[in-house]
Amino acid sequence: MNAARPLLEVRDLHVAYGGIAAVKGIGFEVAAGEMVCLIGANGAGKTTTLKALARLLPARGTMHYDGHSLLHRPPHALIGEGMTLVPEGRGVFARLTVAENLGMGAYCRDDRGEIAADLERVYGLLPRLQERAGQLAGTLSGGEQQMLAIGRALMSRPRLLLLDEPSMGLAPIMVQKVFEVIQSVAAQGVTILLVEQNARLALSVAARGYVMDGGLITLADSAAALLANPKVREAYLGE
Repeated sequence: MNAARPLLEVRDLHVAYGGIAAVKGIGFEVAAGEMVCLIGANGAGKTTTLKALARLLPARGTMHYDGHSLLHRPPHALIGEGMTLVPEGRGVFARLTVAENLGMGAYCRDDRGEIAADLERVYGLLPRLQERAGQLAGTLSGGEQQMLAIGRALMSRPRLLLLDEPSMGLAPIMVQKVFEVIQSVAAQGVTILLVEQNARLALSVAARGYVMDGGLITLADSAAALLANPKVREAYLGE
């Protein structure tokens, strides 16, 4: 963990759906350049946490990104400030082409030359997207749509990438490819907060992890230590 101020700092975060508390006062942080994962069972509050960070859900508590509070920021403003969510279920624009989806990722930018250069970088990282540039996104496979969702997010030039369940619903070979892409993105210096039900996979690529259960963070440690923790192995790794 860097000694400098974290890029993302969360303290006493509460999120409720109506009168039901989904996140009950959690705290965590992510340093610039880190990949950190949130793991836990269905309904633990992981996706809710990401949606609160992206300002898609109202929340109470302290959320600071790059030293500034997120609480009263509109979602669209965060993209221009370098924070981007790849949502659960991918959320591609099904009736737009692959190229048009990628263009939407850069909608808040006006540096056309740099946008073109970033598009080439995305195509270099995800050559399948270049092969299908003119194809409607809704006709892609699940794995290709996940790659498109990541590519679209990269077109906004994120400093912090929030990834919500990138392996969900994918065949094992596509999961492997998607996580290779995620590791490549992290190697380029993008900070990543990863929510993933596949705990073994998440902990194999992240530096640190937090375990969520019932809206609370119950464990926090290095990824290696969590992989070796008997409680984690029993509850989340099927051992």
